[in-house]
Amino acid sequence: MRAAVCAVVAAIGLAHPALAQSGHDGAAFWKSVQATCNATAAKPPSELGKRIAQTAIGEFDSFGGHKIDANGRLFHFGLTEAEHEEDDGGAAQTSVGKLGWWQVMKYWRALFDNNPDDKLEVRGYRDASTTTDPSKATDVLRPDAATLLRAADAATDPETREVLREAALRAAVIDTSWSAAFISYVIRQAGVAANAFHFSNAHRAYIYDAFATSAAELNQETRDDVYRACPAETTKPRVGDMLCAQREPSLADASDVEVRERIREELASGGDKRTIRRTHCEVVAHIDAPARKIYTIGGNADQAVAARKMNLRRDRKFSVSQRGHCGGPGEWTMPHASTDKPQGLEKCSLNDKKWFVLLQLR
Repeated sequence: MRAAVCAVVAAIGLAHPALAQSGHDGAAFWKSVQATCNATAAKPPSELGKRIAQTAIGEFDSFGGHKIDANGRLFHFGLTEAEHEEDDGGAAQTSVGKLGWWQVMKYWRALFDNNPDDKLEVRGYRDASTTTDPSKATDVLRPDAATLLRAADAATDPETREVLREAALRAAVIDTSWSAAFISYVIRQAGVAANAFHFSNAHRAYIYDAFATSAAELNQETRDDVYRACPAETTKPRVGDMLCAQREPSLADASDVEVRERIREELASGGDKRTIRRTHCEVVAHIDAPARKIYTIGGNADQAVAARKMNLRRDRKFSVSQRGHCGGPGEWTMPHASTDKPQGLEKCSLNDKKWFVLLQLR
């Protein structure tokens, strides 16, 4: 998934007393939070959770996206963000719902009240369209979609104008990370109000809110937020919850406990520091308890709305180790172009991510 290029819609709330008073007692803080998470996890899924899950499943079906099995292998390659249709045979007519970029624009329009054009970036590189030298250094160009749409509207031929507009939107969809917009769309469509969820183009907005809610509950404060933060590896998921992963290069070797503690400490400081920025969340859409499997649905996963099947442990809690059994580096023997040395694989499972927190419906 590409790094987000838009600014967060609004600032996240400041520290709560429960966070501040536990600055040197993180273990006790999380022990208390875990008790609350366990009590909720023992209950049947809420009606809201079921609506969120069904909304995500319906959106996946509508998009016709990827399917990833429990070994992290993509076994069905579906529609992607830039395609006109999954199997584009050059038909003279189609429905707009089969346009991948149009589906993504639906999420953006819902997030920004039908006017997202100046929020979406289109990336280019100076002189890249004319140079024939692959080693030429070039600067990145970052106009917004609104600028390109205005240029397109100058075309006098209506068909040319429409194609230019669609090309601008398709480029914006490719160049602007939309996974958080997808989550915001699903939660809103399920009937959650703005005072209960931080609709945003960045996952960190509602991740940090969920941490603040967990702290507020310990201090018996009232918050309208529908999600709290729970340790991913020790909490049984329910439909409607969200699993979130972090992708910070500086935290590649950090444990999940360390990442959660960093967020807690940043909120406790009372400032605006938010260093866990590169994140990705997916909705828990279905749990097959007898098979010990969980299905999640997320947007902008390999350029599509994707459904992934992952493993639960025997206690029905999420297994943060999702490496799969797809052969591994030893099975990949194709050599590099310049040497006879095998290329190797860094990861062989699309499910092998740093899942560190479960956002639990309260």
